[in-house]
Amino acid sequence: RLSAMLIANISMLFNDLPLPDRFAAARDAGFDGVEIQFPDEADTAALTRAQAAAGLPVVLVNIPRGGPDRAGLAALPGQEAAFAAAVERITPIARDLGARKVNTLAGITTGLDPAAGRAVLEANLRHAAGRMAEAGLRLMVEPVNPWDVPGFFLTGLDAGLSVIAAVDHPNLGLQFDLYHMARTEPDLPAAIVRAGARIGHVQFADTPGRGAPGTGGIDFAAAFAALRATGYRDAVSAEYRPGPEGTAAGLGWMEAFRTWI
Repeated sequence: RLSAMLIANISMLFNDLPLPDRFAAARDAGFDGVEIQFPDEADTAALTRAQAAAGLPVVLVNIPRGGPDRAGLAALPGQEAAFAAAVERITPIARDLGARKVNTLAGITTGLDPAAGRAVLEANLRHAAGRMAEAGLRLMVEPVNPWDVPGFFLTGLDAGLSVIAAVDHPNLGLQFDLYHMARTEPDLPAAIVRAGARIGHVQFADTPGRGAPGTGGIDFAAAFAALRATGYRDAVSAEYRPGPEGTAAGLGWMEAFRTWI
């Protein structure tokens, strides 16, 4: 069975509170841990204090994206030095927060040569996977759907699996976001089975609006049954846009999710 570790992406949930205060809110709501998208853009000392006070583990953070208006650096030719610097920046932050995983975003490559982007992405992932292994962290790479982020380099499951196979590094896994995958894959449970053991981290939101489970069309019971069949035994993260009632009032989905995971 899956680990019973249900975690909250506090960059999106409890967003009526300052980021450090969201640790305690997630704990009080019954989550087992958190992830943070870009802790390098916040007061990391305050985050570390809040994490220690709440006693919730941080499971995953992202490599810096290159600025608030950017969607990652890893596939951008000419930005190799910036990506390497971002890897070095996030490594001590991840360790200070006690994270186990670090995610990579490929970036927007509209108008650039796809072959050059692919070569840069593979080289950057190989470098980052090795650097994270030295630091005791596991590297993820995440496909993102092209409607939410037009021009994003890595879209769809096939692209994600292809780059992981090409990099061929034991410390590189697939960040499988049920929301993004449901947008690009016609059969979500089949996509989960096809990804199989390459899945290293799981996130979820419902489609089409990226809201809480139950606000859209994903069959989460079937998705988690498929995930169990792959042997995945790690955290699953709520990464959705809360409704107008706020995060705490919109957690009615949690009881069913506990049974499924």
